[in-house]
This record gives sequence, structure tokens and C-alpha cells, in this order.
Amino acid sequence: MSLVGFYLSSIFNLNTVQPANYQLKSPPKVEIVTPAPLYRDPIYDGAADPVLVYHPQRKAWWMLYTQRRANLNLPGVAWCHGTEIGIAESADQGLTWRYVGQLPLSHPDSGYSFWAPDIVRDDNGLYHLFVSYVPGDGDKHVGWDGNRYIFRYTSKDLWSWKHEQKLPTDSDHCIDPSLCRLPDGTWRVWYKDESARSSTFALESKDLTNWKKVPDPSVSKLYGEGPKVFQFQGSYWLIKDPDSGLDVYKSPDLTRWTYQGKILQNPGNRPDDSSIGKHADVVVCSDRAYIIYFTHPNGQDYPEKNGLMQLVAKRTSIQAAELKVEGGKLTCNRNAPFRIRLTPSKN
Repeated sequence: MSLVGFYLSSIFNLNTVQPANYQLKSPPKVEIVTPAPLYRDPIYDGAADPVLVYHPQRKAWWMLYTQRRANLNLPGVAWCHGTEIGIAESADQGLTWRYVGQLPLSHPDSGYSFWAPDIVRDDNGLYHLFVSYVPGDGDKHVGWDGNRYIFRYTSKDLWSWKHEQKLPTDSDHCIDPSLCRLPDGTWRVWYKDESARSSTFALESKDLTNWKKVPDPSVSKLYGEGPKVFQFQGSYWLIKDPDSGLDVYKSPDLTRWTYQGKILQNPGNRPDDSSIGKHADVVVCSDRAYIIYFTHPNGQDYPEKNGLMQLVAKRTSIQAAELKVEGGKLTCNRNAPFRIRLTPSKN
């Protein structure tokens, strides 16, 4: 064999013995982390008040939210009016979201605003949407005045909605409905009454149609908007937004509540998460729970320009974090990396 042939055979000899300490190493495992922000509205950049629902026909999760018109130059708080309910969709258990459009809801007035939805499904598979409704031309609605109502709609497919009723609240200044079922099967809706120091009150119903007042839901003492009620780790919880983080209440039976303190009151260090957490939804998936909230990433303490709020003070982002129960209290470390895995309820 020639010298060249010997050299080539030694290079390509597959039987060449490797050194004793040679090991093939697997590539490093890359952990998938839930992105921050989770979602921004691509139309107006003002997504707020999110609620999540599983869409069985599309095998995806839908996020419904108040579509504030943050990037429009409107006087006062008109950018928070004239709002539709926006829709985003996730087909990967909540990791990524894409904009779908606006929920087509009928309305009795030519000018209107829809805010802060909540959705439940009854025993027959019919969906019930509860949503705040504000009559009046949104572009001219420069203050926080005017009537507010809570409307109920029904749907079989989460897209075609029938208006059913205005809830019989004590005043015409009520918003932010949140539904949960009592152990005996009765439905209860908590909401904010702005005519009563923005306290939290409740109605209940056996059939989601005929409602009666709950004398004292026992969480009405402290101001707050956007109440959210859920069951997790053997207890019921209610969170609401007093604009200083989220207040937390705990209950064994949805009637007796104990105040537990706050979560999301300290700014986080993730992108767009450097301000207090606001009006939130919670999705419980077996032994894990995720809180979906919104932020004003840059705060709102900016001077007006030409009599109008700047976009930097109006824009919002949707964020997600994981909830835990530690020492009997609900906790949330918004800075902790985690992988969101939304799974539909078996009910």
C-alpha cells in the first residue's frame, strides 16, 4: 500500500478506537419559558381586562379583552370608551397568541363601550357572556361619568351571541362581572358598584336567568375593581384591583372571606412588567394556576401634550405568571420563569 493510501485508510477507518474517556454529549436542553409580555393588541395597543376560555371547536384558547384605543389621540378618557371586546387565540396551550378580531355583540345604542367580559358554560353546554356596557358616543365620553350596566349574552359556539338581559343590579353604575358556582350549584356573580364607593357586591341565580341580591358578599368593605373568583388548592379565592396591586381574599365556602394581603404590588423585572398588576383572570389547570393580568408598562405619570395623554401613558400589555399556595396564602412571583400549559376543564 502506498503511503497516501495508508494515510487515507487511517483517516476513514470506522473501526478506529476512540480514546477511553471520549463521550458523545447530548445538546443542552432548552427550557421553553412563557414570553413577557404575553400579548399586545396589534390594532390599538390597549389590551386590558382579559378573560380566557377554551374553544372546543377550534381546539384552542381564546382571550377576550377590553380593546382600549390607546394609540388614538382622543380627549380625556375617550380612549377607554368606544371599545369592543377583542379576541386573541392560542393553539399551543397559551404560549403564543394571535389577534383574531372583535366579538360581534348586539347593542341597543348607536354609541357604546364594552368592557371587562367574563364567560361561563352551563350544564347544557351553552356559553354565557357577562360584560359591562356603557351607552354613549365613545369619542365624546371624556370622563368616567355616565351609566354602566351588566349585560348577559348566550352562545353555542362562542361567536354568535344573543342578548338575554340586563342584570338587576341595585344601581346603573355597575361593571366588572365575575362568575363562580357555589357548592350547591347556585351561580353567583360578583361585580363593582361605582355608586357605592366602588365596593364589591353580588347576585345569585339557580339558572343564570333569575337573579336575587346577596345581602352581604363580605368582600364589599375595600375598594376594588375587576373581582375574580376561583377555586384552587382546596380553597376559594377572590382577587380584585384597588390600583395598588391585587387584593386577595380566601374563603372555605364562597360566603365567608378573610383578607390575605396583596400580590403583584411590586414591579417585576420582565419586559413590560415594571408596574403593578391590574384587572386579572385566573385559569386553574389541575394542580397549577395561572394569572393573566395587564400592566401599564411605563406607568401613567406623564404630562399631557396638546391637552392629550401620551401613548406611553396609555398603552398596555398582557402578562402571565404562576400562582402558588404557600403557608395557606396565595402567592405570585412574577419574575419566576415558567412554562404555561393551559388545559381545558373536564366539566
